Amino acid sequence: MAVFARRAEQTRLGGVGQVRNSMDRAAYLLLNRLDLEGPMGVKALAAGMGIDSSTVTRQVAPLVDTGLVKRTSHPEDGRAVVLELSARGLSRLEEVRSSRRELMSQVTDGWTEEERESFCALLTRFNSALSARQSGPASAEPVAHRVPVDEPGGTEPPPAS
Repeated sequence: MAVFARRAEQTRLGGVGQVRNSMDRAAYLLLNRLDLEGPMGVKALAAGMGIDSSTVTRQVAPLVDTGLVKRTSHPEDGRAVVLELSARGLSRLEEVRSSRRELMSQVTDGWTEEERESFCALLTRFNSALSARQSGPASAEPVAHRVPVDEPGGTEPPPAS
């Protein structure tokens, strides 16, 4: 498990291509959630990710500063702030996703489709069991909804090469 964790971290830090397309894990997860679920407030984002609002506020600040996320007014309550993935943020997220998917494709190049599907199913099951153990019986959300597909344990098999 320790070797797998180290390799997964190395995968997160770089992919393939001219630019290795590394991105901080927290940034990737925030951008990914905004892409999948759309604009939302800090509290909703924090709740969906299972982290504290102050942590989201701290993590999203550099994303706003670099133009990857934009703050807008809530459509129904102009006093509330909504975080939204910018066009630049979506473009950057797609670069990183593409690089990671290519890396996964290269790593599993000699695997059959059945082996890829089995690996993804078992890893997803493993992650779900770990999540359930950490969250207790109250956690009803399956881990597959929280793990990006190009992260280890996501719900889609790596693409065939």
